[in-house]
Amino acid sequence: MERTLIGNLKGAVGQNVCVKGWVQTLRDQKKVQFVIVRDHTGSVQIVREKKEDAVSKLTSSLTIESVVQVTGAVIANEQVKLGQLEIVLDQLSVVNAAPPQLPISEESGLDLRLDWRFLDLRRPVNYLIFQVQTGAEHAMREYWMKENFIEIHSPKFMGSASESGAELFRVEYFGGIAYLAQSPQFYKQMAMAAGFDKVFEIGPVFRANPSFTSRHDTEFTSVDVEISWIESHDDVMKLEERWLQYVLQAIKDKHGEVITKHFGVEVTIPTVPFPRVTMAEAYAILAQRGHVLSTETKGDLDPEGERQLCGHIKEQTGHDFVFVTDYPITVRPFYHMRHADNPTLTKSFDLLWRGLEVTTGAQREHRYDVLTQQAQEKGLTLDPIKYYLDCFRFGCPPHGGFGFGLTRMLMVLLGVKNVREVTYLYRGPTRLAP
Repeated sequence: MERTLIGNLKGAVGQNVCVKGWVQTLRDQKKVQFVIVRDHTGSVQIVREKKEDAVSKLTSSLTIESVVQVTGAVIANEQVKLGQLEIVLDQLSVVNAAPPQLPISEESGLDLRLDWRFLDLRRPVNYLIFQVQTGAEHAMREYWMKENFIEIHSPKFMGSASESGAELFRVEYFGGIAYLAQSPQFYKQMAMAAGFDKVFEIGPVFRANPSFTSRHDTEFTSVDVEISWIESHDDVMKLEERWLQYVLQAIKDKHGEVITKHFGVEVTIPTVPFPRVTMAEAYAILAQRGHVLSTETKGDLDPEGERQLCGHIKEQTGHDFVFVTDYPITVRPFYHMRHADNPTLTKSFDLLWRGLEVTTGAQREHRYDVLTQQAQEKGLTLDPIKYYLDCFRFGCPPHGGFGFGLTRMLMVLLGVKNVREVTYLYRGPTRLAP
């Protein structure tokens, strides 16, 4: 008999079916036996009158999270909370028995649950996280395809740094040294020089950041976009806000109700344009709210500053998003274009969503002579980035783009407090397993 998914049982009332899944709960009563079986589409109650036979004895011996195959008749029963139906057990086989004692429970701490991540991921709420992630990526690609973007897959081994040299992972490479890519930044810009016009990439990036915060990791999935023929960084922001509006609408349409049910949050569709404030304006707002930034964050925002600024924008406009623009050159990389009327500021932005930075973007400097001068001003040696700089020697259009954190998006969207909860297998300074 072919397998029937639990989520499809409503269409099989009155029929004999075969269900395959995991034992979620066992209630072995004196006269009746109840087993809750779960697959990735839902859970169903299995019921059987207790007898002195092999099936009842096997049912009594079941352990939680064992893999089983069940056959029986589907009947409607309004008293059953799980979908108002149940399966009257006919045959039961144990495909793979689990030990009586599981190493984790729902009350276990996060680190222990991450040690046994495959067990933790069996919880339906975790399956939902990755359904939402899949739907989000599908909607992203759908938007890009409608806008005639090209998908690229850039190398993850690099001969020199793509961002800050302090956050590089060094790896042996055939007797030499290579670095794991911190960003596809250089390669996105190469695509602009190649005339690709509009590109995107969804892929892993690596940061040797020894941070243990709830929003940092050493390997994560970055969503990257680059477009040509822009007038300023505002064109990039306009693209991103329309793209995000499209993606969030798709998520709400497909998963909105179940997200609210399991996470207690509503998927809100933002209006466009998103609010925009310059860094100077952001500092003035924070000063009015009494938040004092530390000297280490001069020219940037600290986490509390991001939360305070988003709180202000929410109070004033009702909006969950805000673009912070025009960062000083001291906190931005050499390839960000500078304002002609104020060369101490870059044509750059961060996007904050409910108090968390989810995007960094900018207009890039496309003029070879200006780019090399800015690199030297940052103290960079030109030879290691020769192949990058060469892209701008033979004609490159004005362009810009952004990098967007996929797991940070899931954190904010679902109201989850730690990036570890929305990462399939988290990597941090002290975690390389499983």
